Amino acid sequence: MHPKRMSRRWILTLLFVLCLAWSSPANAKIPVILSTDVGNEIDDQWAIVYLLTSPEFEVLGIVSAHAPNISPPAGHTAYRILLDVVENRLKMASHPPLFAGASLPLEDAKTPRPNAGVNFIIETSKRFSKDNRLTVLTIGAVTDAASAILKDPTIVDRIRIVDMGFKNWPDGDDEFNVANDVKAMQVVFDSGVPLVVGADDVCRAHLALSLDEAKEMVSDKGPVGRWLWEEFLAALSRHRGFIKPRREDDFPKLMIIWDNVVLAYLLGMTTQETYPRPRLKDDISFERVQTNRTVTWITSVDEKRLWADFLKKLEIYQRTHAVGQEESRAFLP
Repeated sequence: MHPKRMSRRWILTLLFVLCLAWSSPANAKIPVILSTDVGNEIDDQWAIVYLLTSPEFEVLGIVSAHAPNISPPAGHTAYRILLDVVENRLKMASHPPLFAGASLPLEDAKTPRPNAGVNFIIETSKRFSKDNRLTVLTIGAVTDAASAILKDPTIVDRIRIVDMGFKNWPDGDDEFNVANDVKAMQVVFDSGVPLVVGADDVCRAHLALSLDEAKEMVSDKGPVGRWLWEEFLAALSRHRGFIKPRREDDFPKLMIIWDNVVLAYLLGMTTQETYPRPRLKDDISFERVQTNRTVTWITSVDEKRLWADFLKKLEIYQRTHAVGQEESRAFLP
């Protein structure tokens, strides 16, 4: 073969290989929308910080979700708390769009609760397909994801849902997020949308932090870390009914950062099993049925990798985004 022709073919081959590498899904960010009942417990705040400081994710938007212990109208109250986390705590002048979701659960399993968050999920999903799905992370009641499915059933071919919910496999069982809108979770299960679940028992086993662990992890990690530590302390005091803890012994022993389980899954820090998808009964138990649908169930979390990754990203974010160095208000036992 002529040397010039060989050289040209070699160059074209090299360019083709480089193009494949540059366009490889392994190098692409994961597109996500988060649905969060922020303001309910501190795990939502930790998850939002982790999500927005992780370069692996393309966060397309965040939707607030309701919970019975958020002041009504719960969706709007959670939205205001979400805005505070993103703009005041993380100091993001430019950030993904934020939307207020539903303030109440579904009335039944056929009628959506329309709102701006639901519309955003549907419209954003139209850029995706069965082979290139948008990930919807649900770390509260799944009212808005279910409403999107009810309003546009074709969305199940464009999204997947990664959820923090239920107590365990194989029982399912009563758990806060699911109990806040059982009808909505029934819609999700019956729709056949690809579904991943991180349940209570796995979170308790891998994502529980003691007072000392949380203090060592984040209390000296810049303004955002100090704020997360203050939130942790405040949450511990609320769990024991004190306005201000009188001494360390007044605290419960552990707090669980439940919602990070969904991020651990997307970051490849979990193990999981795939099971035949059951039917969800009104009492939040599972009924075995014969279908070709499945559910992916998270079985463990590599918490050492998770927390190390979280702290590294928190440090990098504050350094590179010039987060203010002003002191956080103190909340000390």
